[in-house]
Amino acid sequence: MKPERRPAPSSIPEEPGVYRFRDSAGRVVYVGKAKSLRQRIGSYFADPATMASRTRTMVDTAQSVDWVVVGSEVEALQLEYSWIKEFDPRFNIRYRDDKSYPYLAVTMAEEFPRALVTRGSKRRGTRYFGPYAHAWAIRETLDILLRVFPVRTCSAGVFQRAERSRRPCLLADIGKCSAPCVGRISVDDHRALAEDLCAFLGGRVTEIRRRLEREMLDSAAALDFERAARLRDNIGALDRAWERNSVVFDDALDADVLGLVEDELEAAVEVFHVRGGRIRGQRSFIVEKVEDASAADIMTRLLPQLYDDAADVPSGLLVSHAPTADGIAWLDSRRGARVDVRVPQRGPKRDLLETVTRNAQQRLALHKSRRSGDLTSRSVALEGLREQLSLPEAPLRIEAVDISHLGGDDVVGSLVVFEDGLPRPREYRTFAISPEGSRDDTRAVAEVVRRRFRQAREPAESAEAQPRGPGSTTRPPLFAYPPQLLLIDGGLPQARAAAQALQEAGVEGVAVVGLAKRLEEVWVPESGEPIILPRSSESLYLLQRIRDEAHRVALRLQRRRRSRATRSSALEQIPGLGAARRAALLKHFGSLGRVREATEEQLCEVAGIGPALAEAIHRGLGGSGSGDPGPGGPPAEQDPGEAHAILGAAVGPAPPSRSASPHAQEDPTP
Repeated sequence: MKPERRPAPSSIPEEPGVYRFRDSAGRVVYVGKAKSLRQRIGSYFADPATMASRTRTMVDTAQSVDWVVVGSEVEALQLEYSWIKEFDPRFNIRYRDDKSYPYLAVTMAEEFPRALVTRGSKRRGTRYFGPYAHAWAIRETLDILLRVFPVRTCSAGVFQRAERSRRPCLLADIGKCSAPCVGRISVDDHRALAEDLCAFLGGRVTEIRRRLEREMLDSAAALDFERAARLRDNIGALDRAWERNSVVFDDALDADVLGLVEDELEAAVEVFHVRGGRIRGQRSFIVEKVEDASAADIMTRLLPQLYDDAADVPSGLLVSHAPTADGIAWLDSRRGARVDVRVPQRGPKRDLLETVTRNAQQRLALHKSRRSGDLTSRSVALEGLREQLSLPEAPLRIEAVDISHLGGDDVVGSLVVFEDGLPRPREYRTFAISPEGSRDDTRAVAEVVRRRFRQAREPAESAEAQPRGPGSTTRPPLFAYPPQLLLIDGGLPQARAAAQALQEAGVEGVAVVGLAKRLEEVWVPESGEPIILPRSSESLYLLQRIRDEAHRVALRLQRRRRSRATRSSALEQIPGLGAARRAALLKHFGSLGRVREATEEQLCEVAGIGPALAEAIHRGLGGSGSGDPGPGGPPAEQDPGEAHAILGAAVGPAPPSRSASPHAQEDPTP
């Protein structure tokens, strides 16, 4: 916003309220709430260099600001939500429900309530149950429940036509409708059926089941065996309908479980609705983090959208990230009673929350994979990089470098390759960094770049020496040509180190950029100022995905090396067990885990292992539990060449993996 359009600080009230930023056309671009409007609005006119890029972009877009004073922060939260729904501001957090979920609705406002499966917005006077993941599942459940609670399911037109003709529909003939259209049941009795259906769907299963059991026993005592048999069948139908939902806890638990995972650009929220101790429904949201918002803010702003109907507010929430105090106060006021909001730390509730959070993580991964698989999005991202970085052409081949270490030890590097916006795992490389390169990240980055382009020249020279003809099937080497863009995980120092290494290697025509994690700034070696890509741009998303993939590969290698060192030391600590015998043990059993599980008799089957040494091995590996597989996976998943890598020269070179190319193997030499 231009300085001359900034409101005078004295004109802004200090009370809580909600404010709106508008652009030159008068459109609302951002809505926010504040405990003190003067302090919050004034913060947008600070030094732009101290702002996050997304906030700076919003302020530059805005041309005016107005506000409304309210009585409390809870009222501010409600008004903020209403304005966001009304104006859909481009810079606010956007919650995208991944689909329109079906609900089971009972129209209690009608004279003869109707049960139906519906989607979309909710209507006043209608009870909603769900949401459910699949419409077919809810229809099957309703079909079972109509045997016990035969309420009408027909539309108003069908009901009126049957009322005029005095002829009920087929459902009445088969016992799945009480036929109020022809007067077979009174208004009060039909409403009582609808109330019982709502009570059952609301979780009051035990109460209804016990009542039916009493009626069944009373009918049997009165020798009315036909009615007793019908009630018995109804109880069985209720049990079948209730068993369709998974049992979680005791019948007293009514809570929603909210799990959230996030990255720099987006977040996923998964919601499980637990009623009467069972999972009754599930929803998921993808959140575009257009503004700088914490997990608590995301949770808080999701609540009004999730609980637009006060009847949906449960008595408790189990959350991975607690909402703010304003959000909790809004929930209490919405429900008219206290809502118990907890972050469970242990026990079955914690296990359930972890399950929900894993679902959110998978939802976010699926969303990203679908987005990356979109050819149009990839084309837009590559073309955007060409424009933003002033490249002569779109970078169809991008390579990324990342360095990983643990407190300065076990320094390793990774190089991943993306072509046309998609990963090429066969061309990934990993590097063990020399002691010289392990001094700092810039030296390590320079070493990886030098080795990558040094080894690119060597295969190219050898390939040129090979004869080629029309029938030649020789494939070009994986690194026969350089990338158009080299991405470094780091800031300006790391980018300049990579550019210097390219210059020393005599490589030209490769653009170098660094992507810093904290503010997602793009650094070019020749400039002292970063390039700020829009937070919602496909170009920034592609760079982040490539950077994260390089980090994942480097971290996996670094953890594997630590695991190998731990396993090797576990065998080396056993007295009398030399390199040759260690090699024989691992060759015979296949992994250290199987050596630990072997009995002394099985150990003696290995050449060179006697009873005394077998006892020492069994005692040494079974005592402290050192050398456990750890987070890398169970011993059965050990790499085929891992035993050889542990023992080194005692075994000889490791056999090549069948699933990876020679260029994708770890290079242990500096």
